Amino acid sequence: MATDEELYGQYLSGDETGLELLIKKYGDPLTLYIDGYLHDVHEAEDLMMETFSWLFTKKPRIRDGCFKAYLYKAARHMALRHKSRRRIIFSLDDLTREPEAQTLVEEIVRTKERNQILHLCMDELNSDYREALYLTYFEGMSYQQAAKVMGKSVKQITNMVYRGKERLRGLLQREGITDVEK
Repeated sequence: MATDEELYGQYLSGDETGLELLIKKYGDPLTLYIDGYLHDVHEAEDLMMETFSWLFTKKPRIRDGCFKAYLYKAARHMALRHKSRRRIIFSLDDLTREPEAQTLVEEIVRTKERNQILHLCMDELNSDYREALYLTYFEGMSYQQAAKVMGKSVKQITNMVYRGKERLRGLLQREGITDVEK
């Protein structure tokens, strides 16, 4: 399998399959990352496509091993800029949605509840802690890559991850989840 940088180079040399593979690989995770800022998945999808459009029209030089960090850093900047210009809209449709049918087995319901609690607790974290945890655990980035995305030092990321995990552990225990690993 080709590296991200090889796929990007493939696109730069005129082969569109490099672009397609990169969007396929990073489209959904990048949308989820942006949604963490915007809390609107539809806007996040639009901004994800805008991020790729910007990247592939500007064609910046990207060093080996840095494509993912560069992509997420660009998305972060676009999300922050977009968030500062956006107006919050209240929708009455949100009030009329019916709850999902109770057809799920008990274990799936339990997992869904734990995930909801995790997301609620993540929302309570300091935004830097939340982003550092998201990038390192959910996106699998190294501390060095997360540092590039967030514009921080590796030491700062290390501290944010440690403090974020400690705070998250306390929040999860408050919500009744006591089997949290260190």
